Amino acid sequence: MVDVIIRPAQQDDYESWLKLWEGYNSFYKRTLPLEITKITWQRFFDHYEPMHCLVAESGGKLLGLTHYLFHRNTTMIGPTCYLQDLFTASAARGQGIGRALIEAVYERAREAGAPRVYWMTHESNATAMLLYDRVATRSGFLQYRKDLA
Repeated sequence: MVDVIIRPAQQDDYESWLKLWEGYNSFYKRTLPLEITKITWQRFFDHYEPMHCLVAESGGKLLGLTHYLFHRNTTMIGPTCYLQDLFTASAARGQGIGRALIEAVYERAREAGAPRVYWMTHESNATAMLLYDRVATRSGFLQYRKDLA
């Protein structure tokens, strides 16, 4: 792995984070309105929001991001941690950055008293699943969803 620091995003990371965020959205072939992106960014710095952002930095450059949030659960006393987004710049893939970001979320979840971290990925994301199968257990659950708007 390259010499990388995993740290919370800072306000002045916006432009670098935005490039990674756009890369992530492009990977999933989606375009978000700028309003959603701006609100998402603001939530990371609102202490009343359960949403957080970690970035991977090396040599002053952001190479990856992860977004995670905490929520209540009907089967546990402690909060559950949902790792919502994980992305590594294409030039930095295969260097352990994704794993380091996941491990950092695990640590934040432990500190918050969360007994579980979970996430989803698209069934076509075979490369990422090679990593996920090494750092977590597939639950066997499938996601169903209905868009209401």
